[in-house]
Amino acid sequence: MRIRIYRALWIAQLVSNMGTWMQTVGAQWILVDEPNAPTLVSLVQTAITLPVMLLSIPSGVLADLMDRRRLLLGAQSTMAVLATVLAVSTATGNTTPGVLLTLLFLLGCGQAMTAPAWQAIQPELVPREQIPSAAALGSMNVNIGRAVGPAIAGVLVSLSGPTLVFALNAVSFGGIVAVLVVWRRPAADRTLPSERPLAALQAGTRFIRAAPGIRRVLLRSILFIGPASAVWALLPVIARDRLGLSSAGYGLMLAALGVGAVLGAAGLSRMRTLLTPTQRLTTAAVLFGVASAGTALVRVLPVVLILLVFAGLAWLLAMSTMNSTMQLLLPAWVRARGLSVYLLVFMGGQAIGSLVWGVVAGAAGAVTALLAAAVLLACCAISTIWLPIRHDAEKLDMSPSAFWPEPQLVVEPDPTEGPVLVLRTYDVPEESVQEFLAAMVFVGRSRQRTGAMEWRLYRDVGALDRYVEAFVVRSWAEHMHQHSRLTAQDRIREQAVLSFSDGDDRITHLVAVTPR
Repeated sequence: MRIRIYRALWIAQLVSNMGTWMQTVGAQWILVDEPNAPTLVSLVQTAITLPVMLLSIPSGVLADLMDRRRLLLGAQSTMAVLATVLAVSTATGNTTPGVLLTLLFLLGCGQAMTAPAWQAIQPELVPREQIPSAAALGSMNVNIGRAVGPAIAGVLVSLSGPTLVFALNAVSFGGIVAVLVVWRRPAADRTLPSERPLAALQAGTRFIRAAPGIRRVLLRSILFIGPASAVWALLPVIARDRLGLSSAGYGLMLAALGVGAVLGAAGLSRMRTLLTPTQRLTTAAVLFGVASAGTALVRVLPVVLILLVFAGLAWLLAMSTMNSTMQLLLPAWVRARGLSVYLLVFMGGQAIGSLVWGVVAGAAGAVTALLAAAVLLACCAISTIWLPIRHDAEKLDMSPSAFWPEPQLVVEPDPTEGPVLVLRTYDVPEESVQEFLAAMVFVGRSRQRTGAMEWRLYRDVGALDRYVEAFVVRSWAEHMHQHSRLTAQDRIREQAVLSFSDGDDRITHLVAVTPR
């Protein structure tokens, strides 16, 4: 928080998050008296988060290819206009369920365009060693907004209706726009031509496929968010039908979740010292499961509020752990694309989960739905025994390291020519073969993460103790981008392989030609 631009953006985002949660309370309360209220109320979260499933990946590609500041400015300004339309529509009595859900969907599209770029600029604002703390502060930001926004909205809705909260949400976007106008982001290094959108999308997909640590975080996100979304989706129904509360009481319940998250952020440093990332995820699943079951079964408001405080703490613990692990595992060149996949899983899981739990609650009741979610959260906690996440993400050096030598060329290929076949020869003594083969597993993943469409290791049967690595890259330009995508961690892996090879390794570049 000593970093001025980070502090300014954090405060502006806090105001915007408060406005967003005020809008959510107002939207859900408009629908709570409609027929099929459980389904309609759950559709509010679906309308806000479903656009992520459609736009998260394209917005991640855009955030890696274009100026992230300009992308954020355009998206935030558009969301301010849409929020203003919602306020005016409600004031004039034209906000039917269909109009409300449509405008919320469009606002969700703005959030989908914003989220990957917003996440990706965090390492530009703080040093790498502060990324876990920045992730925790980001989660705390959201949850302070969740704690304060609904409480304010509950009072305002009960006094004057939802129009005022919609108008305040429109105003809340102004702070972020103002800070982004002032911020002067350092110009990106463009020594290489920009990637084309489709090629960039394919490169991001290859990176995820070849990164087991990131895939494991995505899997753990699905296992937690799916059942945990039941509480967020069904809390308005529990507030009104089980506890007999007004909009102010519902806001108080959301505030309890937010307070728990703030307390969790305050104690996160201590929990990071005592617990590994996997243990933190296990603890979060257990706490949220207990809170889900308790919220379903208990009708005493103070007890429910205490349970929701623990649920908020668990939510913060899980989200900050997964978010910071993703940030630490992603190199700068693919950060927005990788985070867009994480946001797709996170927000899409909430959207689909909210819809599913709304349907289950409509058919079997909210209590049954929450108890089923608690059982699934218990299974999520148990599964960490077999499906842990990486514990050493903070120790990995993902800084850029262009350590490959420039190719020695007689003919300069055109950037669009390809595919390109790269061959690298290693002479490995027999006693080192097993260690060499084990080390090449990580090198192969590195090649695929940085751009190789195919990768194989061959043994040369015409020479003693000789192995040939072969990988194919789509074009010469893509291979040049591959040089710039390497990290210090890739260098460590490659040096480990070279330590088993006698003599200098030999590299050959072959560019495909079409016979005529």
